Amino acid sequence: MSDPVRTIAFLVLRAAREQDAYVNLTLPGMLSEHRVVGRDAAFATELVHGCLRRRGTYDAIIGSLAKQGIEGIDPAVLDALRLGAHQVLSMRVPAHAAVSETVDVVRREIGHKPVGFVNAVLRRIAAKPLAVWLDEVSAGLDADGIREVRTAHPRWIVEAFRAALSDDVEALDALLEADNVPPRVTLVARPGLCEPDELPGTPGEYSPYARILAEGGDPGDIPAVREARAGVQDEGSQLVALTLADTVLDHGPVSERWLDLCAGPGGKAALLGSLAAQRGATLVANEVQEHRAELVRSGLRTLPDVEVTVHDGREGPWEPGSFDRVLVDAPCTGLGALRRRPEARWRRRPEDLDDLVPLQTALLTRALELTRPGGVVVYATCSPHLAETTGVLAAVTDGRDDVQLERTQQWWPHVHGTDAMFAAVLRRT
Repeated sequence: MSDPVRTIAFLVLRAAREQDAYVNLTLPGMLSEHRVVGRDAAFATELVHGCLRRRGTYDAIIGSLAKQGIEGIDPAVLDALRLGAHQVLSMRVPAHAAVSETVDVVRREIGHKPVGFVNAVLRRIAAKPLAVWLDEVSAGLDADGIREVRTAHPRWIVEAFRAALSDDVEALDALLEADNVPPRVTLVARPGLCEPDELPGTPGEYSPYARILAEGGDPGDIPAVREARAGVQDEGSQLVALTLADTVLDHGPVSERWLDLCAGPGGKAALLGSLAAQRGATLVANEVQEHRAELVRSGLRTLPDVEVTVHDGREGPWEPGSFDRVLVDAPCTGLGALRRRPEARWRRRPEDLDDLVPLQTALLTRALELTRPGGVVVYATCSPHLAETTGVLAAVTDGRDDVQLERTQQWWPHVHGTDAMFAAVLRRT
């Protein structure tokens, strides 16, 4: 590779599009394979994540310049155009360098045929600053259409956020802006295995086990992280686990049994397992997919007393009423983590809810069945979509007199600096 950084960025974008690859896994692997480190690695990371975050904006600009529109452009060529547009409009890369280096990537990775087209479009993009382009491509749109273009969120997500925020447009705009800011790396010290002061960074605002790293640095270089005594975990996810662990039980037994019904990839299970060990409780961490269960085992390798099982959470072999605390961190659209997984905003569709909501409803119903009277269930999603939060709660609890909804909590990127995590505490009565 004559320009490995841009080539890697292009290949990761293509893998994300063609193979539904996870960028947070694919990019580090390619950087390591080609020994790209330091500032070059940071540059590649910004290229990939920035392109994905702002894809909708760049597509609107590119589409305004292409006679055939976005749909008529070869997908690989479109990936390259987005890569060049991000450098020209949103990074401190001289226009001539951004254009020429992107054209070189096209020539090497795609071929000579589209080179002239890519060169011409990128030069026209470079002729105007981003602010001017935004005014031009959003002209004539309604308010949510303008938000869709300017903040690069599909309209259905804008509308879902608006509903979750009770039509508070000021909060909506703050949330959309926060979604486009790269999240800080947050560590979690696992109680009994690692003291928070052992970790670098500043204390979190909400979790006593959180430490927030300054920009730069690889968490894998931290001994406690390498040894699984600490981990990388958003503070919102930590708060979900703490909500389950710290809710007072009614007439609790001396020894408690806890269940993480949907444990993969294992971050919450690791925190719960360490808390359970300190409190004389036992944890079962369940995951439906074997490869994700293996991730759970890896994260829990310093907690040998945690039982990792592989079952469909709706049908597992546990006896009714056999757990005191149950976490349902349900599979969801992930709309609350768009700043962390920017590709999700282009991958998810409204129709995904048709499968996810019935699954969430069934998992919560099963969790309540597995919880003894006086015990608690925490239902959590990394999504603020009302269908996945209050809608599921209503579907499960309406008409039941053996369940009490005690409280709900919604954390937000623009308010709390966390992912948009939702949690509800339900008690079996």
